[in-house]
Amino acid sequence: MGRKIEEILAVCDHTLLLQTSTWEEIKGICDDAMKYHTASVCIPPCYVKQAADYMQGKIPVCTVIGFPNGNHTTACKVFETQDAVQNGADEIDMVINVGMLKAKNYDYVLNEIRAVKAACGDRILKVIIETCLLTDEEKIKMCEIVTASGADFIKTSTGFSTAGATFADIELFAKHIGAGVRMKAAGGISSIADAEKFMDLGAARLGTSRIVKLVKAQEQPEN
Repeated sequence: MGRKIEEILAVCDHTLLLQTSTWEEIKGICDDAMKYHTASVCIPPCYVKQAADYMQGKIPVCTVIGFPNGNHTTACKVFETQDAVQNGADEIDMVINVGMLKAKNYDYVLNEIRAVKAACGDRILKVIIETCLLTDEEKIKMCEIVTASGADFIKTSTGFSTAGATFADIELFAKHIGAGVRMKAAGGISSIADAEKFMDLGAARLGTSRIVKLVKAQEQPEN
């Protein structure tokens, strides 16, 4: 393995977004994040305040907006963002309106991202474009839109659609994003080797729960 495991963990948004997630489960990933020094925890909005109070700034709290389908109104996404920020969110991962993109209503998509970014203030905004639903041309257009929007990251996937991140998508992003835009690969990152490959291709964040689980499994003493 070319990278130290600490280097990989440091770019992981340790994620739990299942509908069935309980506070005890969320608390567990917060504990893991603090132990293994991940980039953030990425959790449902309803747990942001509890997680922020619990971790006391030790690890950034990330949450999701317009999740997972993205076809909320812009006003709804802005309110969700403001609410998350008030509750202590440090980072926001928003889902674009895929239908508007496919209809070539590019101004709508751009203006919505800008509105959410304004609601974020100086907090990090990652824009989920759900690559598995898009053509390469649409992905390239989203690289242009995210660059123009002032958002901090373009992100591949919610993990709740038909597929997650691919190496080809990160390679495509890298060719078409502008200066200052970083890349997050999320969904289906199932091994440390996968994580390393995404990082080698330029991904600055990884959305995953499996890397911490793999590290914990390696720490278990053999019987």
